Amino acid sequence: MTKVYAIASGKGGTGKTMTVVNLGTSLALMGKKTVILDADIGMANLGLVLGLEKKNITLHDVLAGKADVSQAIYQLPTGLRVVPSGLSLRGFRDSNPDRLQFVMSELIKGAEYVLIDAPAGINRDGVIPLAIADEVLLVVNPELSSMLDASKVEAVIDIVGGSLGGIIINRVPPYRAALTCQKIGEVMNARILGVIPEDSSVRTATAFKTPVVIMYPDSIASRGYKALAARVAGESDATSVFQAITPQGHKEHEVHKGSFVDRLTRSLFEDV
Repeated sequence: MTKVYAIASGKGGTGKTMTVVNLGTSLALMGKKTVILDADIGMANLGLVLGLEKKNITLHDVLAGKADVSQAIYQLPTGLRVVPSGLSLRGFRDSNPDRLQFVMSELIKGAEYVLIDAPAGINRDGVIPLAIADEVLLVVNPELSSMLDASKVEAVIDIVGGSLGGIIINRVPPYRAALTCQKIGEVMNARILGVIPEDSSVRTATAFKTPVVIMYPDSIASRGYKALAARVAGESDATSVFQAITPQGHKEHEVHKGSFVDRLTRSLFEDV
């Protein structure tokens, strides 16, 4: 059975697109039939970071009714299949986001995992992926504004009847990963699915339009992405940095009650 995840964030710049790229690549390297799709039709970046920006047919054409879904799918050497959005404003103008559900019904055929790179923030185009996915994974940075914005997206997920599968904490300082992981989990009142440490290798790999898990497979960020993929696939990875830096049994830990602001205040100022 195909599992569809919308990868979302409350603000731009959290590393959401790179999470989609590296999580998708890691799943494909595990032998999982995986498709990633750029649903951010206005500010598309997925194709750009994978060197697919010059492809003639994109999701824009499919949403405009000018091409079939199969024509906009590009398979990479890793086995990962990618559906990029176009970069032109004209293509964005002609796109009909309401056709996205039809696109998804086609993509799930023959796929085990479909990852949707959802638009950041709260807008009409961004709400659709949250509603049609089986689960939403929120990418959060360990900073106040990112957590506040993510909490708003979490509220929207509830409103549209979606399901929050967990949060992915990205760009975590390695020297304080365990503490950061625990505190953000308490503040967000959500399950931590993965932790990706801050790593300059990600920026270097992006410049070469290559996933970091391919270019620097042994980097600390790559280990984090691979551990995340193992968690998503329901497979154990005893050597992963996720298991090393995430408190065991976190889901069963007692979570402080109270409002989001109360939990945030406690997290930031306790033990000071």
